[in-house]
Amino acid sequence: MQLKKENILIVDDDVNILELLQRHLQSWNYHTYRAVSVKEAVQILRDTKIDLLITDLKMPEIDGTELIKFVSEHYPNLPKLVVTGYPSVQDSLVAIKSGVVDYLTKPFTKEELQQAVDKSLGLKSGLNSAFAKAETLKDTAYGELIGQSDKLNGVIQIIERVKNNKATIFIKGESGTGKELVARAIHYQGKFSRAPFIAVNCGGIPENLLESELFGYTKGAFTGADKNRQGFFQAANGGTIFLDEIGNASTAVQSRLLRVLQEKEIVKVGAQKAEKIDVRIIAATNSDLKNMIKNDTFREDLYYRLTVVEIEVAPLRERKEDIPLLTEKFLFKYGVEFKDCFIKITPEALNILQRYDWPGNIRELENIIQRAVIMCDKTVDVEHLPKALKMTIDFSDHSLLSLKEVERKHILKVLNATNNNKTKAAEILGIDRKTLRSKLES
Repeated sequence: MQLKKENILIVDDDVNILELLQRHLQSWNYHTYRAVSVKEAVQILRDTKIDLLITDLKMPEIDGTELIKFVSEHYPNLPKLVVTGYPSVQDSLVAIKSGVVDYLTKPFTKEELQQAVDKSLGLKSGLNSAFAKAETLKDTAYGELIGQSDKLNGVIQIIERVKNNKATIFIKGESGTGKELVARAIHYQGKFSRAPFIAVNCGGIPENLLESELFGYTKGAFTGADKNRQGFFQAANGGTIFLDEIGNASTAVQSRLLRVLQEKEIVKVGAQKAEKIDVRIIAATNSDLKNMIKNDTFREDLYYRLTVVEIEVAPLRERKEDIPLLTEKFLFKYGVEFKDCFIKITPEALNILQRYDWPGNIRELENIIQRAVIMCDKTVDVEHLPKALKMTIDFSDHSLLSLKEVERKHILKVLNATNNNKTKAAEILGIDRKTLRSKLES
């Protein structure tokens, strides 16, 4: 009788159950694969196209719930069916949340198994309504700042206090947390919003050019200075200048900044006369300036001048409740840019985004959403996310073996690798053939 095209993987540490399931499935003409552990199952999944996974939950070392989670993220379209002899509410919830189609309790009848298999193979994937709640969240925006977390609300409260005055502000936070967006919110939400806002990345300008770029220069001040030129401070006069990565500024630039803060005036490179200036300075860094002060690489007096008001921007891992709103923002932005439509995301993919710790913060999230939008059609699913975000299973052997057993296993491994060539194996092991023969006999 001709086999059906579906391949079914059965995972159970009980050989009797494996044989029972295989016998039933083969009687219905399915092609079956067997695994007695999660490790063996993962190897089969990597090498074979599987159409249905049937797994037990309670297994030694790594249980079936870990396998279900792994499959949900790496093979999101693969239906999953649980067969267990130890049912529990907790296991049922984990299984259902991981997209399990059906849940059979041992002992079960042949008819019950067939119904579950038919249901699993006949199910068509679709969007879960769980993301509906995330989609209905109102886009709480303050300028370009998006989110509803307590951490972000704390930042907004400080902005409300400082936006209408020109006090010097220092923003600290990890790279990618949105420090420039905070600076822009301070400027554009206040009464000086019609004045210029100039953002300068001090780390992106060569050290020998930063001074002249910030303060301007006169004709003949240095080689190549063929005319007078205004600097960023003059361009920001009346408004706000944002100095990002201020920790990269040289000692000479730090001295000039101190003069600007103290005297409210600047001197162009090559000039003798000072110019009065009215500008609000917002500085930011992801460096530890206090440690730089100890190492004499940053001026302590400048540090205290810059930190009249301090704002700390929390990393994304500390405000994960903002991820759905940020994701929605980036989906809309790149959906319109690349697809001319609004792109959605499945709840499983959103769950992975919320679980990840985001070392690159909001910038990393935006990059991943941008890539996912490019790779998907109209919906971002688990398969469109990088593997680095998905869970892994540790198959390391934690069992403690005797030295003799470790030696035995290694010798057999080398013999297997050399096709039982004892001469070559002895060379690799660093012993002679006589010693190898003696060890094999023992």
